[in-house]
Amino acid sequence: MVKSISVAILCVLVVPALLAGSKGKSIVFLNQSSLQQSLTGNLQIDFFSQRLNISETMQLQSDSQPVEVSRKSPWLAAGLSALLPGAGEFYAESYWKAAAFLAIDIAAWGLAYHFDKKGDRQTDFFQNYANQNWDPEKYAQFSFDHYLTTQQKDDFRNRLFQPGATPRERVNWNVLNEMERVISATAEGRFYSHTLPPFGDQQYYELIGKYQQFYQGWNDADPSLTTYALIEAKIKNGPTNFKYYSLERGKANDFYTTATTYVTIAIVNHVLSAVDAAWTAASYNRNLHASVRMQQVPTYRGYALIPVARVEYSF
Repeated sequence: MVKSISVAILCVLVVPALLAGSKGKSIVFLNQSSLQQSLTGNLQIDFFSQRLNISETMQLQSDSQPVEVSRKSPWLAAGLSALLPGAGEFYAESYWKAAAFLAIDIAAWGLAYHFDKKGDRQTDFFQNYANQNWDPEKYAQFSFDHYLTTQQKDDFRNRLFQPGATPRERVNWNVLNEMERVISATAEGRFYSHTLPPFGDQQYYELIGKYQQFYQGWNDADPSLTTYALIEAKIKNGPTNFKYYSLERGKANDFYTTATTYVTIAIVNHVLSAVDAAWTAASYNRNLHASVRMQQVPTYRGYALIPVARVEYSF
């Protein structure tokens, strides 16, 4: 900031020299001999008392070396941050913002992974609970006993069950689904709105804890409850395995929803970082660049070397 103020003051002293500045990239001219001059603090002595002839001044200017100021590519910055948030800001030399975007990205992906794993563990828990407490054979037998006419029972009796080592193996799943569709067409069993998906499917574990028609498959079910209204009242007013299971399955869904939210935050962070990186790089290029060189200025005592600043505002 001090250097910028000093240069601005010198520019006011030598306005003609400023107007003579060339266009283009910002270039800084450095001259070692001028830097070695000792200053007294008196502007008249320091800046106007040194006499040089034209040949010496031209030689001094020809020895000056240009130093070009590098520019930043907004497109490259955006691409870097799209891949890794903060990378584009780091390229554009905005290090605090780079650290912030990177920290958000790491935190978002870390939390997404954490809640996804919690969802997996909760899923294993409620599925094991269902396997131990919900019986497809019990559900099929109750449905057969309470919602079919005598003629319909004769049709399904020899087809619904088959030899098997476990309850789910003893139930003929295709015949069970057929029976469910028949029951749904009756007045008493019209709340049979779904057919039981294959064992182990995600829909299987969802439906048995969601729809009242599957209540009688739970090991604590009251067999005297045969209507939707009675089953609904039981589930609502008292503790049941149906309700407990439903709540535990809901926890797993909540964990997965939270994980998805953090994934969304991470993706949005990539986009925002890319946009910010492009803007930061463009802002870097719009900064004022100053170059300083020694220029001969005619005075009443001859020629003097005057520090002249050329300021360029580039887009």
